[in-house]
Amino acid sequence: MAVSGLQQRIAELVGRDLRRMRPLAGGKISQVLRLDFASGAPLVAKVGDGSHDLRIEAYMLRYLHQHSALPIPEVWHDEPNLLIMEHIAGDEQLEQASLRHLGQLLAACHQVSGSSYGLERDTLIGPLHQPNPPTDSWIEFFRDQRLLCITGVARESGELPSALEARLLRIADSLHDLLIEPAGPALIHGDMWRTNIIVRDGRIAGIIDPALYYAHNEMELAYMALFDGLGQEFFAAYHEILPIDQAFYESRRHIYNLYPLLVHLIIFGQKYIQPLKNSLARFGF
Repeated sequence: MAVSGLQQRIAELVGRDLRRMRPLAGGKISQVLRLDFASGAPLVAKVGDGSHDLRIEAYMLRYLHQHSALPIPEVWHDEPNLLIMEHIAGDEQLEQASLRHLGQLLAACHQVSGSSYGLERDTLIGPLHQPNPPTDSWIEFFRDQRLLCITGVARESGELPSALEARLLRIADSLHDLLIEPAGPALIHGDMWRTNIIVRDGRIAGIIDPALYYAHNEMELAYMALFDGLGQEFFAAYHEILPIDQAFYESRRHIYNLYPLLVHLIIFGQKYIQPLKNSLARFGF
């Protein structure tokens, strides 16, 4: 859609005179715009290119808004290629106080329990389809709907060498010996890293871009420990509310992170091959 046509469409949907649209950070998958109006608070628009349905993101935002206390932006309007939502201001770095606040928020979210692992519908992680068929066993869900599914997508993308695929399939066959069945399904955000966290006045003001489902809460924690991590203050504050088992740090996080590493391999390419090999080698695969 041309800029003038998009501006007119947004003004009609919101019912206010749209004065300016300007790009915001992000936008690797959709174009992200700040919307400034003649009156009232600014909003944010995501404009898609048809490669994925923005209504799925709107569903996930609404679900977290309704089922958790996370500071999720309110959705104003959604259609396949246009999502309009609340603008949450903030541009600070995560520091000790905000990391502790994040730990408290995530621990509370993970205490929201579901009847099974998965979700009532499929979702997305980035641009990739994320299947969520309700499943009673966490280990079976992780094996079939996360590890094996994303391995197949990585193979089809052409990014996954056949020898590495064989190693992933072998560890998938051994998950009952490597993982545990948690106490119950926990609601997770699913894509919790620095760029999806908005900080203002030392507090978490907003959390965006979910990839949610009900999981072992360690699935979220593993992702947050991947790459540069989010700081010991986060994990300490979380542990005070929901204790973290030492075996998570020693072993399980490396298994759970096979999933986001494969997602990154598909989206960003070969630099994620070696981290995958390193994780598998920890377990003799």
